[in-house]
Amino acid sequence: MKKYIDDFKVIKNERLNFEYVILTLKHPDKMPDMLPGQFVEVRVDNGPNTFLRRPISIHDVDMEANTMKLLVQEIGEGTRLMGQLKEGDNCNLVYPLGNSFSLPEKKRVLLVGGGCGIAPLLFMGRHLKANGIEPQFLLGARSEEGLIALEAFQSLGTVHCTTEDGSVGTKGYVIHHPVMRTETPEIDHIYTCGPEAMMKVVAKYAKNHGIKCEVSLENHMACGFGACLCCVADTLDGHKCTCTDGPVFDSTYLKW
Repeated sequence: MKKYIDDFKVIKNERLNFEYVILTLKHPDKMPDMLPGQFVEVRVDNGPNTFLRRPISIHDVDMEANTMKLLVQEIGEGTRLMGQLKEGDNCNLVYPLGNSFSLPEKKRVLLVGGGCGIAPLLFMGRHLKANGIEPQFLLGARSEEGLIALEAFQSLGTVHCTTEDGSVGTKGYVIHHPVMRTETPEIDHIYTCGPEAMMKVVAKYAKNHGIKCEVSLENHMACGFGACLCCVADTLDGHKCTCTDGPVFDSTYLKW
């Protein structure tokens, strides 16, 4: 797909809790097509130490309104500055980058996200529903406060939750939820994004039960074009750049 560098206008900055915000950005004209699983590289202005762009998953897209949403976790100087953007500010993006999730051959699908890994799953859930597939979501967080954007996910399909402290849903990690513990799963396809340890367990469960599984890696990406080689993933065909060959991979293709 063709890549673009554009200034978007911030039309909303919604703070979800102490570490997450959702930025709604409006394109000045008509946005190009984007696919679920792709990401953008955000230029961070006004930071003396933020020389590199920050890779952020595309959280949601409204083509009619020419808007895009980015879920930002404030974990460093760059993302903290992004979290301080105000209505009317410009936000420069290189986009759309990377590959995308595939459409499943069968309709029983589960989307599993942990922490900021839920970011690309909302766009994918909307894409599935637009193609006649009712998704199930399994979302995990440390506590109730970390379960973000639940209403948006619930508008698309059934949502299961886990929290490490047991404040909402099943206590523990996503792998402890009953939907991931059954020996006769009614699932044909899993999409997952989140901490690598979580995705490895989800991928193992999928493999043991003959379920196709696609993972979206959250490797560090400095350029987004495969030039810096800092996001390399080890695969059955050798090292591949997460930013160009991914970020979405078939779980059985990765040498985990």
